[in-house]
Amino acid sequence: MEKANFGKTADGQIVETFTLANQHGLKAKLISYGALLTELHVPDRHGRSEDIVLGFDNLESYLKGHPHFGCATGRYANRIARGKFLLHGKEYQLACNNGPNHLHGGLQGIDKKVWKAAPGQSPKGEAVKFSYFSPDGEEGYPGNLQIEITYLLTGNDELQIDYAATCDRATPINLTNHSYFNLAGAGNGDILNHELRINAGFYTPVDDTSIPTGEILRVAGTVMDFTNPTPIGSRLGQLRSKPVGYDHNYVLNKPHPGELSLAAEVNESKSGRVMQVWTTEPGIQLYTANYLDGRITGKGGKVYRQHYAFCLECQHFPDSPNRPYFPPVILNPGQKYTQTTLHKFEAR
Repeated sequence: MEKANFGKTADGQIVETFTLANQHGLKAKLISYGALLTELHVPDRHGRSEDIVLGFDNLESYLKGHPHFGCATGRYANRIARGKFLLHGKEYQLACNNGPNHLHGGLQGIDKKVWKAAPGQSPKGEAVKFSYFSPDGEEGYPGNLQIEITYLLTGNDELQIDYAATCDRATPINLTNHSYFNLAGAGNGDILNHELRINAGFYTPVDDTSIPTGEILRVAGTVMDFTNPTPIGSRLGQLRSKPVGYDHNYVLNKPHPGELSLAAEVNESKSGRVMQVWTTEPGIQLYTANYLDGRITGKGGKVYRQHYAFCLECQHFPDSPNRPYFPPVILNPGQKYTQTTLHKFEAR
């Protein structure tokens, strides 16, 4: 475990960086700003390691604003229609920071906070725990919320992320990590030839503002079908979204709700890197970096362009506070919110 200073925020808060490593050459670097994954080095089939997540070399670039590279996201990841929801007879209004809708916790979500951090050790490997207290009314959400996120790099080449939260008033919660992956290496071209399989037979279609229509439709026979390994870019021409790309929630096949099960697998044939995503969550959002347009320069001076990465965000469904028939997202006093997401790596 290595710990160092990564810099200071404008108001003088120190941001720390933690480096986790295992004996097989995997290395993860995290910072206490946004409980954010800045680097993830993974060997290829020849043992050559490459950083596979998009991000920046310095804190200043993160502070200037970015499209949620690698950060913890919430209180409510994804979108809430018109930034409104009704809870126990009271309507709450959140910031509308994505067109007419609320996105990823608002203007100053948990991704823009400095978290308390503590390094740890477990029989599985090195870990770091991030903690953040979100006060009642922050970004319009009700209730005080205590959040803990633990990143663990195991000896089995897994990056495990465990989430926990408690509250003193009922509040919606939907947390995720928003890493942008490119298994060929961050900034090393697009991900359109990465082969993707998603363990989901259904998805939630969206309107023109990316809010679910309320339907739950089969993926079979559609451009949304990744039940068999398929190049991510093979059917982009059939999508009608602008900019073109995927930004959709999949309903994971879950015989037992809340179990840790395989959600997706991605294979990059040139390097041989394979990433499996396991989660206890009911959904996974596929996003193909549609809004990257070459104006962001990242680590090592590499320019990030459209479709240079994919995100697989394990979470509950978008707009669930307004969709009572979606899996519930309300946390009540006396309850504990928990979830686990695991990224498992190998080279073939």
